[in-house]
Amino acid sequence: MPARNEVFLIMKELLFAITAGLVEDPSAIEITQDEPDAEGVVVFHLHVAESDMGRVIGRQGRIAKALRTVMRSGAIRHGMPSVAVLIN
Repeated sequence: MPARNEVFLIMKELLFAITAGLVEDPSAIEITQDEPDAEGVVVFHLHVAESDMGRVIGRQGRIAKALRTVMRSGAIRHGMPSVAVLIN
C-alpha cells in the first residue's frame, strides 16, 4: 500500500488526466486539495477555464457525477476512506 502522500499524488494525477481529456485548455487546469478531515475525507478542488466549465460539468451534471464516481473508486482502491471533488 503506498504512503498517504503518494496516494494523494496519484489521485491528483488521475483527476488531471481525466479532466485534460475533456477541456480545450489543459494549461488552465488547477487542482488543490484540503487536508483530510477527522473522518479522513479529502476534498480536491478542480479549477478549469470558464469556457471549459460546461465540458467538465456536462448535461445535467452527468460528467461531473462520473468524474466523482471514478475518483471515489480510486480512493477505495488505495485505501482512502473517501474523496470529494468540487468543481469551480
